[in-house]
Amino acid sequence: MLYDHTNKSHDHNTESQTSVTRLRLVFFLNLLFALIEIVGSFLTNSVAILSDALHDLGDSLSLGLAWYFQKLSARQRDKLFSFGYMRFSVLGALINSMVLLIGSVFIISKAIPRIFNPETVHVQGMFYFALIGITINGIAAWRLKKGHSVNEKVISLHLLEDVLGWAAVLVASIVMMFYDVPLLDPLLSLVITLYILWNVFKNLKNTLRVFLQGTPVETSVADIGKQLLAIDEVTGLHDLHLWSMDGFYHVLSVHITVARDMKLQETQKLKMTIRHCLEKLGIQHTTVEIEQEDEICDLTDC
Repeated sequence: MLYDHTNKSHDHNTESQTSVTRLRLVFFLNLLFALIEIVGSFLTNSVAILSDALHDLGDSLSLGLAWYFQKLSARQRDKLFSFGYMRFSVLGALINSMVLLIGSVFIISKAIPRIFNPETVHVQGMFYFALIGITINGIAAWRLKKGHSVNEKVISLHLLEDVLGWAAVLVASIVMMFYDVPLLDPLLSLVITLYILWNVFKNLKNTLRVFLQGTPVETSVADIGKQLLAIDEVTGLHDLHLWSMDGFYHVLSVHITVARDMKLQETQKLKMTIRHCLEKLGIQHTTVEIEQEDEICDLTDC
């Protein structure tokens, strides 16, 4: 029997619409600043600023896709997608990670030659761009920090990395105002990019887990099974499956075994008990099948 949480679906759709608004704002902020950075990188001759400019440009592409996919994910289910379009937000996060991965490799290829042949940079220009970068990326990261979708979490972390990166650029520019060490610029670019790469791989792992319908990180199938078996009327369970649609909306299906003499009215009450139990564990959509102890089920060993 399918249990469609109408209120839960409504809450999810409301959150999705809010996510679209946040992503739209951050997209335009990021794109505007990326264009400013590209011009600034040539004016200051800074590979660190260029690396962040290309990083932000890649982020803008990803944000545009994330904005589109998040908007698409709010669509209701139809004949083509019976669970709705939620998983499109995960697709956006996956593309975002891949764009950052490619961009990071490109920046490394540009930064390494500059380590061996450092060039003079416009230190004051770096200083002012760092202040602007911290402000704009800080606002964007703060806006997306409120989001729940895997899409927003991935991008929010990237924007936070940008804030830290610009903070490092700020410190480096101050140091170079007093000491002639142009080597700091490509070294800083390399450190920032490697740090971003490390987080890209970490985020990609989490995104792929959702994309491939792995169990949610914060939920244990074993613990859920124990809590269901603790319900008095439940004598056994099997074929328990748990996955997440988008890292926020979790789905579970399970076969529950009960005593032979349990009446239909009692099974309906048991289903409600099970669903309330699962809601407390963060499961928004459940399918429960009730079977008697002597009933043969082909999925018993699943």
